[in-house]
Amino acid sequence: MARMHSMLLKIAGAVLALTTAAAAQDYPTKPVRILIPFAPGGINDVAGRLLATHLSEKLGKQFLAENRPGGGGIAATEAVVHAPKDGYTLLILSIANATHPSLHAKLPYDLLRDIEPVAMVVTSPNMLAVNPSLPVKSVKEYVALAKSKPGDLQYASGGIGGSLHLGFELFKMQAGIDVLHVPFRGAGPGSIDVIAGNTTGIMSTTSSISSHVRSGKLRALAVSTPTRLAEFPDVPTFIEAGMPEYVAGNWIGIGVPTGTPKEIIDKLHREIAAIQDRPEVQKQMVARGAENLKQNPAEFRAHIANEIRKWSDVVKKSGMSAQ
Repeated sequence: MARMHSMLLKIAGAVLALTTAAAAQDYPTKPVRILIPFAPGGINDVAGRLLATHLSEKLGKQFLAENRPGGGGIAATEAVVHAPKDGYTLLILSIANATHPSLHAKLPYDLLRDIEPVAMVVTSPNMLAVNPSLPVKSVKEYVALAKSKPGDLQYASGGIGGSLHLGFELFKMQAGIDVLHVPFRGAGPGSIDVIAGNTTGIMSTTSSISSHVRSGKLRALAVSTPTRLAEFPDVPTFIEAGMPEYVAGNWIGIGVPTGTPKEIIDKLHREIAAIQDRPEVQKQMVARGAENLKQNPAEFRAHIANEIRKWSDVVKKSGMSAQ
């Protein structure tokens, strides 16, 4: 009897594996939603809609980009965690997801347990920029000015606990300076305030302020890339500026609910990697100050875990908390 039971279990397992493989091969058979945790217009939205367009073209079914703002990304993440584990609800993951565990005492999910990373898509490095009227033209001069006037300079961010806030706090710690934080409701309003001269500086992703730097409304002092960006050849890196430990910026990828069949995850990863190779996609990302970055699911998971640890340390040392 025991032998018969074991055999039946093996047969059932084999049938399930074949059924799952067949489902993955046919996937998708209906429209797929991509939840974007932020409002339209930012790099998360641009990347999500770009993926939706190309995945629809490649796989023959509609991939629908759906903005689901709320809680700095928590609302959309929770919705995907509780979605069916069938590959028909995808999530745009970003640096925001890595900061939530240290900023919120309680989350309605555990990111690394409840979301399965599929693929890294793009990165958008940080750029330190100031109002052109500020008498500094380098990171060294900015740090010297800040040290000569502790607490007098200000920097704008997209909100308390956001990636721009964290990025500047990391810069402050490494540079040993005291600069006043002025939070806004989004990177857009923050950069506009710096342009107006009310706030003196901002640490933002290149994708958010590239147009302002090109127009001369903001003066870029450094970017957080290993080498200079092709779009901004005159802007030095933080490494060149004497701060080799400064590594920060947004990153964007795709995740699905844990429990989604591996075959579907693998298929999505392959298709996204192929999309990243398209010259027109690369051109669109470069124009936004972003760069394609390929990581398989295991590499992407390790990256997210490392980011959670990194920003937890910044949050603790700065004493910040989400409000």
